[in-house]
Amino acid sequence: MTLEWMAWTVPTAIFFITIGLILISMTVWQIFSPCIERKGFLPILTTRGDRLFIGLLGSAYIHLAWIGLTDITLWVGFVISLVWMAVAMRWG
Repeated sequence: MTLEWMAWTVPTAIFFITIGLILISMTVWQIFSPCIERKGFLPILTTRGDRLFIGLLGSAYIHLAWIGLTDITLWVGFVISLVWMAVAMRWG
């Protein structure tokens, strides 16, 4: 199977490798320290994995909105996404 049809670039590869490493580290963390559901500012009970998913999904929407609604550099949207991810993981 060849992947020539995909536009693999270094940033794309770094993105998917990072997501893979996050998932692996979350799995190891769960094995050694099982979490319990808790309620933060999100209106549902969540685990670490739930908050990771919500954070990643929110970050994707932040990036899409940033690209679609502004002409400002995407790095600003990236920083906002990092802040959102930290807040969702810590207090979500």
